[in-house]
Amino acid sequence: MDNKEFRKNAHQVVDWIADYMENIESFPVKSQVLPGEIYEKFDDKPPDTSQPFAKLMDEVDDKIMPGISHWQHPNFHAFFPANNSYPSILGEMITAGIGAQCMIWETSPAAAELEEKTLHWLKQMMSLPMDWSGVIQDTASTSTLAALLVAREKKTNFSINQDGFQSNKLRIYCSSQTHSSIDKAVKIAGFGSSNLVKIAVDDTFAMSAAALKAAIEQDLKDGLIPCAVVTTLGTTSTMAMDPLQAINDLCAQYGVWNHVDAAYAGNGFILPEDQHYIEDLSRADSYVFNPHKWLFVNFDCSVFFVKDKSLLIRTFEILPEYLKTKNRGEVSDYRDWGIPLGRRFRALKLWMVISTYGVEGLKKTIKGHNNFAVWLENQIENEPDFEMMSPRVMNLVVFRYAPADHEDLNQLNEQLLQTINKGGKAYLTHTKINGQYVIRLVTGQTYLTEKHVTAIWNIIKSETKKL
Repeated sequence: MDNKEFRKNAHQVVDWIADYMENIESFPVKSQVLPGEIYEKFDDKPPDTSQPFAKLMDEVDDKIMPGISHWQHPNFHAFFPANNSYPSILGEMITAGIGAQCMIWETSPAAAELEEKTLHWLKQMMSLPMDWSGVIQDTASTSTLAALLVAREKKTNFSINQDGFQSNKLRIYCSSQTHSSIDKAVKIAGFGSSNLVKIAVDDTFAMSAAALKAAIEQDLKDGLIPCAVVTTLGTTSTMAMDPLQAINDLCAQYGVWNHVDAAYAGNGFILPEDQHYIEDLSRADSYVFNPHKWLFVNFDCSVFFVKDKSLLIRTFEILPEYLKTKNRGEVSDYRDWGIPLGRRFRALKLWMVISTYGVEGLKKTIKGHNNFAVWLENQIENEPDFEMMSPRVMNLVVFRYAPADHEDLNQLNEQLLQTINKGGKAYLTHTKINGQYVIRLVTGQTYLTEKHVTAIWNIIKSETKKL
């Protein structure tokens, strides 16, 4: 493909993307294919000769699109959104075209300095501690792993980096509602799953500070070493908010690192009325949220802040001769701020989104999503056969269908969910709370409107009448 062909084909791809976004509601939200169905559509051997680009685009439509679940569909209410936007798509295209490897400042100064500036903007937008330092990682899983590795090294005076684990008494604490990425990070970091202590939650499904204190004191009596707490602001199942101030008090008392995971909900802290959740953030040690979840930035883009960047850099820096530069120490070489050496130019799409929407535009959109959730909450509370199953926080509604004459509500709600998802008009997911099967509905898709929220509520009510 030469430049002339590239230009022609690229215009076709842009038109395809624009048509896709314009007509996305014509697709079933959740892919309806069976396991192995897409695999069998493709030839068993790769082509020996070059294939026309037009043929590839036909195959995208015929073979790939049936196996896509449409995360950008306004009726995607599952999990948490991984939503994009037009400016983010354009930023991603430019990044792909530039194709820069942004491991250190010298390999692309603009990438490093735009990253530094956009994170400076985010601190202002979210009322985060202005003296903290930030870096863009790929996902919150990576950011949390980085935080636990730094906590490990600080607690052991960097001996594990040098000598490995000689004995393993370090303990990590999180609530029983914390995301599974914490379990994975604990295993990867070498703590061992048996040293991850799951703390009980209160009636709002937030971590109990009293239970955390008891667990720490018991570990100290047993000769174990409290190392880090993962405080979750916005748990996966119910968006519960752990008590940050109380946990900070305990971490200060016992010399424990506090990593704050606000992967999804942190985007909502752009609204002043929700910033009370992070009023005491300056006393924590690290913090993560993902603009790719609710700030309309293409996956992947995870923002990781630390109070003391010197601890982060000391944990990860390795300086081979071929990476030595004369400006070291004067600039941010972000390959020393995390696990990978290679880094993408993620700041460009983040900058484009913030600049295109403006802070007020972002606030307006997120506020609208929260208001949609409030409306749904009111509908559920006013229907005698429905009930809210956890307090609504921001834009997550957790509920179930609960007619008085039905004994097996778990089976009933599972059937309701599967019926809605098979219908193709919407996509919802579930969780379990105290053994009860409940439905989660997120109102966070970029182009969600009032008609879509009304539609999903009508679909839910309609399907319950058929059960």
